[in-house]
Order: sequence, then C-alpha cells, then structure tokens
Amino acid sequence: MAPPQWNETGKSDSNESLSNRNRPFEGISRRSLLAGLGALGAAGAMGAAAGCSRVPAVGAGHESLLERLRGQGTARVGIAGEVPYGYINKQGELTGEAPEIAKVIFKRLGVENVVPVPTEFGSLIPGLRSQQFDVVSAGMYITPERCEQVIFSDPEYIMLDAFIVRKGNPKGLYNYRDIVEKGARMASGTAYAEIDYAVANGVPRDDILVLPDQVAGLAAVEQGRVDVFAGTSLTVRQVVRGSNRAEATEPFQPVVDGEPAIGAGGFAFRPTSTDLRDAFNRELRELKESGELLEIVKPFGFTEDEMTDLTAKELCS
Repeated sequence: MAPPQWNETGKSDSNESLSNRNRPFEGISRRSLLAGLGALGAAGAMGAAAGCSRVPAVGAGHESLLERLRGQGTARVGIAGEVPYGYINKQGELTGEAPEIAKVIFKRLGVENVVPVPTEFGSLIPGLRSQQFDVVSAGMYITPERCEQVIFSDPEYIMLDAFIVRKGNPKGLYNYRDIVEKGARMASGTAYAEIDYAVANGVPRDDILVLPDQVAGLAAVEQGRVDVFAGTSLTVRQVVRGSNRAEATEPFQPVVDGEPAIGAGGFAFRPTSTDLRDAFNRELRELKESGELLEIVKPFGFTEDEMTDLTAKELCS
C-alpha cells in the first residue's frame, strides 16, 4: 500500500529487457537498499513508524492487548479499500493480501475473528492511535517517519511503483523525473508514499492533486484532469483492468537522492502493543520460512519477486 506518504527513478534503458525491468531488486545490494531508506527519511513529511525499538512496554498489572483480543475472540483491522492490499469484495467480505495474512496469524494467536474497519488511507494511523481498531492491515509502507507514530511488523512484501496514464502514454511518462521534464499534471492518493517520491524528484508538492484512492485516480486520468496517477505497481495494474482509455506503465524503482527508495509494507500497531506486534512477527516469520506467505498472497498478484527478508528495524532506522 499502499500503499503508502512519501518518496524516483531514471527511466529504464530502452535496451534493457522487460524481464530485467520487472526484477529491479536483483543486483541491488541490501546495503544500497538500506542507504535508500536514509534518503527517504530526509525526503519530508511521510508516514510514521520509526521508534520500533523505543516503545514503552505494557505496564505491570495491566492486561496486554493480545490477552484482551484472545478474550474477546475478535481483532479489529483498519483497511483503506485499496486493491489488492485490503478491501471489501463484491460479496461484502474482508479480503486482500494483508487481511488474509491477518486472518491466518490471528487464528494461530488464538483470536478467531477479524473484523474490518474501513477508512481513508490518511486516517489509518490516526484511527489506530485513537483505538478505532487494533492493527492497520493495509499493506502500509514502513518509513522512518511513520515509525515515530506507530510500531510495525516486519514487512510482508517489497514493491515497485507504476503510473496510470492515458492509452498509448502520449506524454511518455515512465518515472518521476519525466513528470518534471514534460510538465505533466500528476495525482496520487491520500498519504501515498509516491507523493514524497515525486517531490524529492522535483515535482512541486502544491501541484500534485491528492485523491482518495486509485479508483479516483483512474477517473482523473480518463477524464483528462491529470496526465498521470502514481501508485504501487500492483494497485495500478489492477485498477486499469477493463479501462479502454487508460493503461499502466511498466513498474519502476523509485530513487531519492540517488538511492533506491524502498516500498515495503507491513502491519502497524500502537506503540504500547509490543506484545501483539512481537507475537504477530513470530508467526509472520514462520509463514515466510515455510513458504506459506507466498501462497496466501499469490491470488492478489504477488510473486516471489515481492517477497523480502528486510526487517522493520532496518526500515525504521
């Protein structure tokens, strides 16, 4: 997820093969990836979850959140209605890569039911902190700024960006620098990381049209209100299906200050919910090691390329 707010890339060499462009993390060292996080942290006002190792523990004599959820038998998860990360399907059921992971993990933790609390993406962290729900289950990017407000599980995926553009991509927009150089009109979603990626590459923040979600972004491109809508590659690819006026560009690696800006999504918890976050992380690690995680998210378009062994501690630092 979404997304995501906050932080491009040079256009792929025309001689580079399509398969290589779709596998950009190959050949990028862990050191380079983490260096990119430092550049991202300097980019501006993003999301919120850095103090992963500086959070207060549940006080002595107080029931932990995990214990309370086990007693209730229900966990409330915040979602932002973004396909494929977390949404309500046509049958009125909670689904998406993050909620499906949450269902499996919470059941293993002794919590049988997962109940959705839909909200806008920009309201997920405020809603979590005000206890409207117990965990953000929306594939939220883990950034140092977000880490100052919430604590994160380790990421369940790593993701590239892509654009929604008019059919045929008439302005030739393939990355954030193209938007600047060609004077294109850009939109992105509320609190999406792509906003800061664009700003870091020279797009004036005040010139970016902020829309509720990718569906509104598709409409804006189709209607000619903007030239491009920026989002994660999976979100963009799925929302343009069936459109005869818009298409998705090839995925690309955002770059900030010459370093890759890492889009890796995880589950967010209140800073006092370390017991729940740690138990959730243990189960998530087992899903990764067994290969079950990939099987859970495959139906939503995820592949081995999106799997990652990065940690929240690395992404928050």
